[in-house]
This record gives sequence, C-alpha cells and structure tokens, in this order.
Amino acid sequence: MSQARLFLTGIHASGRHGARSGEKDEPQAFVVDLDLDVEVGEDAIGGTADYRHVSERARAVVEEGSFDLIESMAESIARACLSFDRVHRARVVVHKPNAAVRLGIDGVAAAVTLPED
Repeated sequence: MSQARLFLTGIHASGRHGARSGEKDEPQAFVVDLDLDVEVGEDAIGGTADYRHVSERARAVVEEGSFDLIESMAESIARACLSFDRVHRARVVVHKPNAAVRLGIDGVAAAVTLPED
C-alpha cells in the first residue's frame, strides 16, 4: 500500500447558498477544488478513490444542500470526501466567483482541511 495525493480541480456546480437576503433565490455558480490524501492498494480503479464518484459527491453537496457560508459548505464537502474508504484527508476549497463583484473582487473562496492538521 502507498499514499498519494489526488487533486480534482474546477468542479463546477450551481446552488442556492448565501447569508445575504435574496442570495438563495436563484442558483449561483460555485467551483470546488479537492486535494485528497488517498491510500493506493493496487494499480486498478478499485485500488484508490474513484475520482468520478468523489467529484459527483462534492457536486451533490453544492447542488442539494443549503448553506449560509461557503466555509460550512467546504466542511460538508470535506466530510463527504472522507466517507470514501481510501480517503484519509480532504482539503477542500470552495470558490464563489460572483460573490463580491460589486466590491471589485474577482471572487471569494474558503478552504477547509479534515481531519485538521
């Protein structure tokens, strides 16, 4: 067995999240990046965390959940990633690209690592 890091970047999803009035009225764009520590048992898809299933689970959290804070969303995605047997640590970054356009900021992001360092 060996340990590896699996990077899944640019997982796009839409969801109804936000703390401000009206933010949950219409779906907004979110982008998720995952950095996972995984156990690799063999040179086969069953020997590691299947990135298709992991990315689908992350997307489902964004599309089906409801969060005021992207920090809370990132934590929920990290917990979902840890539910896979071979994933031992999940670092999740959630980007909300259109969050602060009126402030002249290109985007806002929050990162969570579980288990915590």
